[in-house]
Amino acid sequence: MQHQLFFREDQTFTITQFTDLHWKDGGALDQQTRKLMEGVLDAEQPDLVVFTGDVIYTGYVTPGEPVCEQPLEAFREAIHAAETRGIPWAVVFGNHDTETIITREDLMRTVLKQPHTVTQRGPLDVHGVGNYTVSIQGADGKAAAALYFFDSGNQSPVPHIQGYDWIRSSQVSWYVETSSKLHTENNGQTMPALAFFHIPLPEYKQVWDTETCYGHKHENVCCAPVNSGLFAAMVEMGDVIGTFCGHDHVNDYRGNLHGIELCYGRATGYNTYGKEGFPRGARMIRLRQGERHFETWLRLADGTVVSEQPEHTPGD
Repeated sequence: MQHQLFFREDQTFTITQFTDLHWKDGGALDQQTRKLMEGVLDAEQPDLVVFTGDVIYTGYVTPGEPVCEQPLEAFREAIHAAETRGIPWAVVFGNHDTETIITREDLMRTVLKQPHTVTQRGPLDVHGVGNYTVSIQGADGKAAAALYFFDSGNQSPVPHIQGYDWIRSSQVSWYVETSSKLHTENNGQTMPALAFFHIPLPEYKQVWDTETCYGHKHENVCCAPVNSGLFAAMVEMGDVIGTFCGHDHVNDYRGNLHGIELCYGRATGYNTYGKEGFPRGARMIRLRQGERHFETWLRLADGTVVSEQPEHTPGD
């Protein structure tokens, strides 16, 4: 990791979450996506950018539609707005990043060559590519918060189970071990942590169905059909205060379940499906040193800041 992350002098740390860029060929729609990202970054001046998957799109396209023929070049173009501004950035892979043409290892090699990334390959004995943690240092030079990143995979690995992949047992074990280690290194104090992945956990459906949420749900929660227990592990470890995903382009809600705020990003890319009247944008996240809490808001393509979203109560 080339860059150390620090809380600012005012004890804040601000993250921009971009998700589902679906960059393909650098055409007009991709340039619209870049313009959005540049506008958000220039307005918000974040300390870190996190790309939560489907940065590029290597899946099936309707004949005549743009195709991602140069995926590694497409990826470099997609992260250009953060790179050229010298903003540290991290990525987790989505189901479409390496659907065809390239592997996750291919893409990770390109990621790690970029000057301003804090992404890591992660342990070889843990399922997936890109399971890693990054600490945010306080003014005293000691870790004050942690960020976890998970590879949520692609399709179910089990032939008789249809649907998306799930966070595997080795990843859950890695998280528990890492969390325990950070707890020990922090003199038995639990550091606040955030977690980022592409495909939502099953609990994203549960929180909408059972708790008061804020934001929009315009499509089904396309989570894995198997619940592998990552959320339960986070509740038990007690460090994660918020999780952030993408995948479902026209969902942007957040809700608190058992003390963890489950948040969707706001889909950023134009080269993919959306919904009329639901503009592209980014989710912003602000941590404050020493607090087990974060602020979050949306910044939309036209510069609008959305800090209050519609309330949804179960049964609405």
